[in-house]
Amino acid sequence: MIVIENLSKKYGKKLAVDNFSVEIGNGIYGLIGPNGAGKSSLMNILTGILEPTSGGILFEGKPIKEQNKHYIKHLGYLPQKVGFYPNFTAYETLKYFASLKKMTGDVKLEINKLLSEVSLLDVANKKVRTFSGGMKQRLGIALVLLGNPKILIFDEPTVGLDPKERLKFRNIINSLSIDRVVLLSTHIISDI
Repeated sequence: MIVIENLSKKYGKKLAVDNFSVEIGNGIYGLIGPNGAGKSSLMNILTGILEPTSGGILFEGKPIKEQNKHYIKHLGYLPQKVGFYPNFTAYETLKYFASLKKMTGDVKLEINKLLSEVSLLDVANKKVRTFSGGMKQRLGIALVLLGNPKILIFDEPTVGLDPKERLKFRNIINSLSIDRVVLLSTHIISDI
C-alpha cells in the first residue's frame, strides 16, 4: 500500500500539486487531466525523481525517503519519453536493465516472455534505432514489467500506440493489477 499525505509541489510561484492525499492499494488508478495539470509532477515525486515541496509518501507504512533501495526495488516506471541506447537490440536493452536491477533466476526466459507480451519477440535482435515510436513505447512497457515490481507507474503509456496495441496494453495492465498497484496518467479518457 502507498499512502500519499498532504503532498504539494511548487515550481516558483506555480503550484503543480496542491495538498494531495490518497491511499492506494492493489488495483488500477488513473490520473486524467490536460497537459500541465500536475500528473507528471506527482508521478516524478512518487518515483523519487522530484522532491515534494511539502507532504510525504509512505510505502508499507514507512516514508519512502527512509527505505529508498527497498522502495525502488518494487517500482517500475515508464516516463512520457524513454531514452534508449539506439545501437542496443530490444533483447540487449532488457538484459542491460535486468543487470542494473541485479535480477537473478532465468533472466533470458523472463525477457523473452516480456518481449512476447508486448509483441516484440520477432524483432528482439533488431536495433532499437530501427523501431517506430509505437515499438519503442512497447519496449518501454516491457522495461516497466522487468523484475515483476509491485508498483507500476505509467506516464502517458499509450502515446504512439495504434488502437490494437492500446487494447493489448489495457489487457496486460488489467491482468497485472490483481496483485500490484498500477498508476497511469493520460489525457485520453478512453484509456482510463
